[in-house]
Amino acid sequence: MTTTWLAVPQDSPFGPHNLPYGVFTAPDQPGRRRIGVAIGGFVLDVGAAARAVGEPSVLLDADSLNPLLAAGRPIWTQVRASLTRWLGEESYRAAVSPCLLERGEVELHLPFEVADYVDFYASEHHASNLGRIFRPGSDPLTPNWKHLPIGYHGRAGTVVVSGTPVVRPHGQRKAPADPMPSFGPTRRLDIEAEVGFVVGAGSTLGSPVPLESFREHVFGVLLLNDWSARDIQAWEYVPLGPFLGKSFATSVSPWVVPLDALEHARVAPPARDVEPLPYLDDRDAEPWGLDLSLEVRLNGHPISRPPFAAMYWTAAQQLAHLTVNGASLRPGDLFASGTVSGPEVDSRGALIELTWNGENPVELPDGTTRTFLENGDEVTITATAPGPDGTRIGFGEVTGRIVP
Repeated sequence: MTTTWLAVPQDSPFGPHNLPYGVFTAPDQPGRRRIGVAIGGFVLDVGAAARAVGEPSVLLDADSLNPLLAAGRPIWTQVRASLTRWLGEESYRAAVSPCLLERGEVELHLPFEVADYVDFYASEHHASNLGRIFRPGSDPLTPNWKHLPIGYHGRAGTVVVSGTPVVRPHGQRKAPADPMPSFGPTRRLDIEAEVGFVVGAGSTLGSPVPLESFREHVFGVLLLNDWSARDIQAWEYVPLGPFLGKSFATSVSPWVVPLDALEHARVAPPARDVEPLPYLDDRDAEPWGLDLSLEVRLNGHPISRPPFAAMYWTAAQQLAHLTVNGASLRPGDLFASGTVSGPEVDSRGALIELTWNGENPVELPDGTTRTFLENGDEVTITATAPGPDGTRIGFGEVTGRIVP
C-alpha cells in the first residue's frame, strides 16, 4: 500500500493512493494560478515541490493542466511516480513540507482549458425512463440505442468549475397545449449527475482511436453536472438535438482523478443483449466499467445515489465511437458519460426521472417539495470509488447554486 509521511487518516478520500490534480491560487498570490495535488487536508504546489527537490518542473509550473495533458502517458506515469516518492519517502520531507498548503485556504479553479466537449447518453436506466415518460406505450429505447453510444456536441466555453453560480437560462418554451411558443426563463431547470473523462494526448485527424488505446489518450476522471432546461430542450431538440437547453452551463469538479488511481475500481460492464459492431466490441478487451458510487444532494439533503457501474456503454467505447469517423482529439477535450441512473427510484440521476416529469415531487426535510429547481437551490454531486487495501478514492464535489 502507498504510504506518506504526512498525517493523513487511513479513510481519507484524498490519500496517497489518489493524488488528484487541480489548479489553485493561494491567499498570498491571488493572481498566480498553480498546479496542485490534493493529499489529505493539504494541497501540494507541485511546481514548487519539483524545484525544491531539484527535478524538472516546466510542465508542473504551468497555470493549467493542459501542458501536462499534452505530454502523454509516459510523462503522466513518471510525474505520478515522482509525486508518490516525494510524499512517501521520509528523505523528501524537509524539502517538500514548505510546498504544502491547507486545502481550505486555497481557491480552486477550472483545472484545464476545455478544447471540445461531448456529452453521451450511456445509462440504459436513464434512457429507458425518459422513453417511458415521453413515449408511453412504445419501446422506451430508440432503435439505435444499443448499437452505438448516442451523444451530442456541447459548448466548451460554458464549462465552469464547481461553485460557479448557475444563471437560470432564458429561451423559447412551448408546452403541448400551448398554441404558440413563449419566451422567458426556464420553468423546468434540471440536473444530470455525470462522470467526465479528460483527454490528454491528442490524435491525428482521420485516424480513429480504437478501444485498446483508451488509456493512452485519457488522463483522468472528474464529476460533472450537465444542467438542463427541460422545457427549452423539449421545444428545440427536433430534429438536431440539444442546443440552448444545455449550453448555458456545465459544472465540473475541480479535481481530476488520474486514470491510474482507478485500477481497483475497474469492473466489467453490464451484460449486453445486442452484439456491438467490431469497433465497439469490448468482450476481449480491458474492462472499462468503473465502480463509482455517486451521491446527489439538493440543499444539503441526499436525494439520489446513482451507481456508475450500471452504465451500459463504457468510456472506452464512447471514445472509440467519438473518433471512429476520423474526428481528432486535442489535449483538454472533455467527454461525459450522460446521466448516471440505476434501477431504483433513489438511484436516478436527474429530477425529471426522480419526479417522473413532475408527477411525484421530491420532499425535502424543511417540508418543501421540488419537481424542478427553484432559484436559490444548491445541488452538490460527490463520488467515491474503491482503492487499494480497502481504501476509498474521492473525487471531491461539483456544486452549483441557481440564481435568477
